[in-house]
Amino acid sequence: MSESARKYVLRTGALPFTSSIDYARELNEQQHAVVTGADGPCLVLAGAGSGKTRTLIFRVAYLLEKGVRPEEILLVTFTNKAAREMQSRVESLLQGRAKGLWCGTFHHIGNRLLRMYGKAIGLPDDFGILDEEDSRDLVKACVKASVRTVADAKFPKPSVVQSVLSFAINAQRPVADVVLKHYPYLASFIPDLERVGSAYKERKLRSNNLDYDDLLVRWIELMDKAPDIRERLTRQFRYCMVDEYQDTNVLQHRLIRLLSSGHGNVLVVGDDAQSIYSFRAAEIKNILDFPGDYAGARIFKMEHNYRSTRQILDLANHSIANNARQFPKTLKSHKEDGPLPQLVRVRDPRQEALFVAQRIIELHRESGYPLSEIAVLFRAHYLAAQLELELAKRGVPYLVRGGIRFFEQAHVKDVLAYLRLLANPSDEIAWSRALMLHPGIGAGYADRIYDLYRETGGALQAVAADDFGSKLPTRVKDGLASFKRVLRALLRADLQDHPDLLTEQVLENGYNKHVLLNFDNAQDRLEDLRQLVNFAHTYGTLKEFLADATLREGFKGETLAAGAAAEEPDDQLVLSTIHQAKGLEWRAVFVIGLAEGQFPHAKAMDSEEQIEEERRLFYVAATRAKDELFLMHPMTRFDFNAGTVINRPSPFVAELPEGVYDEVEIEESDEEETIYLD
Repeated sequence: MSESARKYVLRTGALPFTSSIDYARELNEQQHAVVTGADGPCLVLAGAGSGKTRTLIFRVAYLLEKGVRPEEILLVTFTNKAAREMQSRVESLLQGRAKGLWCGTFHHIGNRLLRMYGKAIGLPDDFGILDEEDSRDLVKACVKASVRTVADAKFPKPSVVQSVLSFAINAQRPVADVVLKHYPYLASFIPDLERVGSAYKERKLRSNNLDYDDLLVRWIELMDKAPDIRERLTRQFRYCMVDEYQDTNVLQHRLIRLLSSGHGNVLVVGDDAQSIYSFRAAEIKNILDFPGDYAGARIFKMEHNYRSTRQILDLANHSIANNARQFPKTLKSHKEDGPLPQLVRVRDPRQEALFVAQRIIELHRESGYPLSEIAVLFRAHYLAAQLELELAKRGVPYLVRGGIRFFEQAHVKDVLAYLRLLANPSDEIAWSRALMLHPGIGAGYADRIYDLYRETGGALQAVAADDFGSKLPTRVKDGLASFKRVLRALLRADLQDHPDLLTEQVLENGYNKHVLLNFDNAQDRLEDLRQLVNFAHTYGTLKEFLADATLREGFKGETLAAGAAAEEPDDQLVLSTIHQAKGLEWRAVFVIGLAEGQFPHAKAMDSEEQIEEERRLFYVAATRAKDELFLMHPMTRFDFNAGTVINRPSPFVAELPEGVYDEVEIEESDEEETIYLD
């Protein structure tokens, strides 16, 4: 190049621009204050239905308009779907001028940064990422290599081990502490679990792989051990914004502290009243302690609700006011008034199911509500078992959000498989499922054992005999012996046509232990099975019970084909746990099972912190409703061990003041015709 040649500097950064956005017109006063004034450390307490996503999007637009480059903004969300939606809406709002914005989940951002800078901590940029299935397979290999003194049949399954190790990482607590608090039934395995955890970490390192948790752990390591890169990132990300901050864990909280340490421009948006995920290692302290963690932090409140009527918000506001650890706020409705929420007292879960099913059909027929605009919410899945059967009988199509129908769940189907072969000894599918629950018996030997049974002429008593299957390999005979113990218990003469007693025998003869060692949400599944026993008590014969429990469901189970959803009707009622319902809304919401010991959960009663989280769960349920809210209190229930139990109302209902709901009592008439959905 000659000395006289001219040099031209190409500036690729976004230039300030003037948009046509009228912020004062597009936003309410509280949203506008955040969008235009949230510099420095800021906590935005965004109440339910207050438009927090819209506020974040306009905040990004405002910063870009003021000359901040897209790559200088970090917007962290909790799901990939939310990230895509925000990115799309920002680009639409600014007509494509937001290209380069760093928007994604913590794990997504961590992956990008480790690819760029990981070599500074010895991490090659071609590292692999283990998805949950890959991670589980590697844990399984580590168990086989590290746990030599424990038989596979007695050691927790890889998915359970994986859950323990992951919780320990995200909560930054020792494995022993996690087990003793959350998995006490695994206490005897603590030394083995610690060895597996060490082996798992070493094998990931050796194979150049990271799992999802490592994306956060190694990102923190990068920030701690490479100060030049930390300084570069804190300079680059001049504005850090985090959505759903009440759901962050210890690792995520620390990452935001590190990234914002140079400039202090950190904007976190969340609602402490909707912090309900401590079982995933979320820390409500992160949002409650924000003002103390960041000097000079300012707090904005967004209390204008665009979802629910005043009557629904009054009830929700009075409920959450009972929590001591919170930022007080009062949601105000921007909708027309509606009916008061209804507290419906019913005799028992059966009458609860009858009322809810009938009222849903009436809302659909008489008020024109699409079924998809109606939801039934519950604290635990077992509370909906009776309702699912009633909906099926009345022809009401429904889907279970975030899960599968009660009688299609693996643990319920496992127990029913034993009862099915008792009722129909020729049921080859039931034989196979029940047999393969026992160690050493795979599909091939299950078929062989079924063939041996047929050679006996179809005599179940012959299968229970000591000499049955004597020529099978030793490892298969061990599993067959445990199967025989269950079968002998079921063949007792005094249990026949007592489906509740038969179900109880399956649980007591090994299946309860199977659940504890094979499912990471074991306690929830055991509650389901206790309810299955109680439910079975209402039937006079085993065949009647099995007909209701299995006939309609077709045993599709947890292996539903990917295309099965296409066969379902478009307009379906939604059944959901409250945890799965967060962030969603419906015109009418039924909250069932509002009885003491059921909601709040019995295990939460010993801790004020847990009681407050349960109350937040009730608050989330109430604020899902836009127009109508029904709170269901079954006044009695049957318990297999205690008989008929009087259900006091949930404390969250009992503490509500008069005037925030109408009380309804049900009269059941045999003369009235059952309403079906045409």
